Amino acid sequence: MFKKIKDKKLKQHFRDAIEKLRKNPYDGKAKTGDLRGIHSIDIYYNRTNYELAYRISELESGDIIIVIMAGTRENFYKELKKYL
Repeated sequence: MFKKIKDKKLKQHFRDAIEKLRKNPYDGKAKTGDLRGIHSIDIYYNRTNYELAYRISELESGDIIIVIMAGTRENFYKELKKYL
């Protein structure tokens, strides 16, 4: 998980965000328009804004969070739309 992130404190911020989503997947912001069905959560670290985009798959046994993309805020949604 998060192989490309070398900064241990930044990795921990992402882990904390995922743990928060495990407790309540709906804590993130639901997107609209082209990104309908996607949620995102903001992560702020070292004066930089990061985003984590995910989908929620609702099952009888519980919700599953599928992380789609994580990165800096710069061009994040443009790249996310390309990926989808």
